[in-house]
Amino acid sequence: MHNSEAMALSAALLAAAGELTRRINEGVVARGFEDIRPAHGFAFARLAPGGATVTELAAHLGVTKQAASQLVDEIVRKGYAERRPHPGDARARLIVLTERGWACTRAAEEAAAEVVREWGEELGEGEVRVLRHSLVRIAPYGPLRPSW
Repeated sequence: MHNSEAMALSAALLAAAGELTRRINEGVVARGFEDIRPAHGFAFARLAPGGATVTELAAHLGVTKQAASQLVDEIVRKGYAERRPHPGDARARLIVLTERGWACTRAAEEAAAEVVREWGEELGEGEVRVLRHSLVRIAPYGPLRPSW
């Protein structure tokens, strides 16, 4: 692949990711979560499986512990998460989603599904499955870091 082709592919992937993020955020806002930003969604993705410490969240987001702590303060204040004692470390606090946080996460999943359905209409379901498989091979699920 020539450099210009690699740049075109890179630009297309970044544009698709940016558009997906924008559309998910719009869908979340349209479902009544007006006080949410995309950065919150990236945090929720790490908190959803079973909670995380501020240190774990910082690593996931690629930010400092101080920045992650400020984000946690914000989502706790807005009622999307709460701090609990960590079951394995008496010094740490576990940040977990509240019911409001889970409802927002479900709204994001619905919005993402709408976008992917549109991709299926444009590309066909088979191509979307191949795209997903290919992307997972080159970028396995891992930290989801916002670019802003």
